[in-house]
Amino acid sequence: MNIAVFGTGMVGQIISEKLLELGHQITIGTRNVQDAINRSEPGRLARPGFGTWHQAHPAIKIDTYARAAASASIIILATSGDGVLPALKQVEPQNLSGKILLDITNPLDLSQGMPPSLFVSNTDSLGEQIQRTYPESKVVKSLNTMAAFVMINPSLIPGDHNVFTSGNDPNAKSTIKDLLTSFGWQNHNIIDLGDITTARGTEQLIPLWVRLWGTLKTPIFNFNIVLGKTE
Repeated sequence: MNIAVFGTGMVGQIISEKLLELGHQITIGTRNVQDAINRSEPGRLARPGFGTWHQAHPAIKIDTYARAAASASIIILATSGDGVLPALKQVEPQNLSGKILLDITNPLDLSQGMPPSLFVSNTDSLGEQIQRTYPESKVVKSLNTMAAFVMINPSLIPGDHNVFTSGNDPNAKSTIKDLLTSFGWQNHNIIDLGDITTARGTEQLIPLWVRLWGTLKTPIFNFNIVLGKTE
């Protein structure tokens, strides 16, 4: 499958590596290709700068957002939360129409430092904003409640733990579910929450996730929903 990944940061890199390993054709979309290639300073968690990383992964293409989207059947949104709508704005609307947009972003507001707040919450979500802005696209919110390493390798955490999906189109969610199982997620651990408005719930888990990270001193953890017995 031809997949575009928007975002050159750690999450975009890790997702792209896994997709390439699974045999997909991957193009990373960015605002300025040359600027991205020239970036050599180390990233978060001792990740290499994008230019250095890209030299080590020459099979992964890099192009503008517009050209990456044009040839893709699925577009994975892995930019910062405040960067996702500006990135999509650079794409011709006809190159988004009918396509699945897998939104793994979160509306983090870091303007006051850590811990972050959310720039949209309660009565709206970033997933909904994307869907409203591009009504002909099929937005699926998923994978945003965990670290990138866990997204593509759930076996890092022993036992059952969950990944959520939200979206209006059942077929699009089925396609994303297939992608999740290819990452190693078990069917019974994939919870379909419902339409795109349910993305409000998963996005609002992120302030808790950030605080857990600070307490646990590791990002390698996840949420596990355990059902109790009913009388």
